[in-house]
Amino acid sequence: MDREQDELQFLGILGIYKESFKIIYNWRKIFSQITLTLILPLSFIFLAHIEISTILLSRILHSELVLDETRGADSAARQKKLSDVINKEWATYWLFKAAYFTSMLIFGLLSTSAVVYTIASVYTSREITFQKIMSVVPRVWKRVMITFLCTFLAFFLYNLLAIVVLVLFVIFNGNGQSNAGDIIGFFLLILYVIGFVYMTIIWQLASVVSVLEETRGIKAMIKSKKLLRGNMWVATIIFFKLNVLAAVLQFAFQALVVRGGMFGTMGRVGFGVLCLLLLFKLILFALVIQTVLYFVCKSYHHEIIDKSALSDHLEVIYLGDYVPLKSKDVQLEQV
Repeated sequence: MDREQDELQFLGILGIYKESFKIIYNWRKIFSQITLTLILPLSFIFLAHIEISTILLSRILHSELVLDETRGADSAARQKKLSDVINKEWATYWLFKAAYFTSMLIFGLLSTSAVVYTIASVYTSREITFQKIMSVVPRVWKRVMITFLCTFLAFFLYNLLAIVVLVLFVIFNGNGQSNAGDIIGFFLLILYVIGFVYMTIIWQLASVVSVLEETRGIKAMIKSKKLLRGNMWVATIIFFKLNVLAAVLQFAFQALVVRGGMFGTMGRVGFGVLCLLLLFKLILFALVIQTVLYFVCKSYHHEIIDKSALSDHLEVIYLGDYVPLKSKDVQLEQV
């Protein structure tokens, strides 16, 4: 990162994009190794999950259709056999979902830890190697995991509250034919989406905070919220753009690969590889952006990190005795 931190506060959306691209390009060898080891499997798992989930659900729907057709026509023994098959198929589906979410969580947290540590090393002009990064990641990702679990709990409570509000709205709205009720329902939906996006952005920056500072869990989320003040619109626009691109990629994969029988096997494989390449590049770019955004927010609030202290902090992580960056190592200056 060539810029001094007090200059980062002036970066807008395009400036953050350019800085992120510059970091990836200048350190393309190390990021390529991280991508092949962590981000590529993460991307493959995500796309494979779409394909396999579609196959499993189609089998379940077919079995349920056959069961409906046999009611009253065949023996009860055949119906019981079909019911057992459907139950096993649903069990397989949910076991697959559990394995998918577990794998995504592990590779997602490891990828975040690796990218954040790498960019922090670049910022402090430390010598970095792929072997050093991979030896550090297992020591760091536990802190990111704690923050994720706290965020998961926050999302659970948020959605629980949303369900309660929805139930109360349905009860008081009656038959649902009132124009005022439709307007209120739409307004509540907008509020829910805004809150969901807001919490997601806080969680993403809190993951970076968990690696580079002494806070984790709820404290990291609070620190993330404070850092985002003044840059929330920038973070929101970036979040929106990246998620739109991810949604377009997912739609393309479903249309060209999952339901792309007209293209033949080779065509589907070709489109699948293309979607995989684009997806892992997008994930890498997003992880670098959220780390650059952290430094931009620190600069915006005039919290200038002492590079030597951060370098010592990273060295301690590498040696195995992880002591996170303390607040005394952050100099507060009015720029």
